Amino acid sequence: MTASERPSLAVWKFASCDGCQLTLLDCEDELLGIAEKVEISHFLEASSADASGPYDLSLVEGSVTTRQDADRIQQIRAVSRRLVTIGACATAGGVQALRNYANVADFQAAVYARPDYIETLATSTPISAHVPVDFELRGCPIDRGQLVEVITAYLAGRKPDVPAHSVCFECKQRGTVCVTVAHGTPCLGPVTHAGCGALCPAYGRGCYGCFGPSNSTNFLSFIPLLRRDGMDTLDVVRVLRTFNTAAPEFDAASRKELEG
Repeated sequence: MTASERPSLAVWKFASCDGCQLTLLDCEDELLGIAEKVEISHFLEASSADASGPYDLSLVEGSVTTRQDADRIQQIRAVSRRLVTIGACATAGGVQALRNYANVADFQAAVYARPDYIETLATSTPISAHVPVDFELRGCPIDRGQLVEVITAYLAGRKPDVPAHSVCFECKQRGTVCVTVAHGTPCLGPVTHAGCGALCPAYGRGCYGCFGPSNSTNFLSFIPLLRRDGMDTLDVVRVLRTFNTAAPEFDAASRKELEG
């Protein structure tokens, strides 16, 4: 298959740390196979190629934090047959969405010597708030196995097979004793999307929600468990306001906590 016959892949960066893009480069053995099946048309972390599109599949990392971002994602969507957001920044606004709860001008004044040179929006928002998205891949960073599955699925013309259950399911799969039941350790596993392989509970600490909310969350029942295990209102708000602070379920639960 010649380069012109292969599906075109583009990888884009918005406000982020680049970690989810680098996950693709970290695929090691799988990366060579992927490179044989696609034409990398735009991926500044890996290639100097910069084709103008259209693209069969665009992977987008990062949140929208400037007016230029808001315009650029519209342009990318217009030339992308499929658009997949990768990582907490792209799917939920990222840790930078903490600005959504405060005055962004205060942050600018504290961080920059000349804040008058900084042009930014008052909020950090996920890509889906601006354009239609075909699939969202959660995580901070994303799981490379799930990333390979998403790319493979779209190359094969099928829907990605990425589980939507909670981290608790993964604990059971790997035989990890529940840290909450056994030790009274606060854990976001029951309300967090699977994908990490229950990494933190496997090392004796509670999940802190880096893959965002699962598809079935019940904070009305869950928050009292966190309180039982020693968390007060401020602790609960802090644990919900991390990588996925602007995810609707986490956002609503943290606001409700503050309202009492």
